[in-house]
Amino acid sequence: MTASISPVRRAAALLSGLSVVLTAAVVQAAPATADVPEGWSDPDPVNTLHAVLLFGGVPLLLFIVIWVVVYAPAMIRGERVTPGSPAVENQWIGGPRKSTSELAGPDGDDSQAGGASARW
Repeated sequence: MTASISPVRRAAALLSGLSVVLTAAVVQAAPATADVPEGWSDPDPVNTLHAVLLFGGVPLLLFIVIWVVVYAPAMIRGERVTPGSPAVENQWIGGPRKSTSELAGPDGDDSQAGGASARW
């Protein structure tokens, strides 16, 4: 027998967990607002465009490079890389297809065709 949790309790649990996470984030970020300690150099302010390019452009460029490395060989070979594409006709997964050239199975008990021929 399973007990179901009411939507009100589920929402209360979610909000309490979210408040704990947000409080922890604010407490952890508090030292970031501190002044520069005495004896340290006062760094120049960072250009916003430079920061956006560094933190947005570099990951985007890395994503594009990985995408090209993964998909370019398949696209050069002419394979379809879209989801739900039909199976490639010349793959042999699970054995040969049934046709007139199908391998024959064992003829009788004395046949050595197929299997591991295990004995007890």
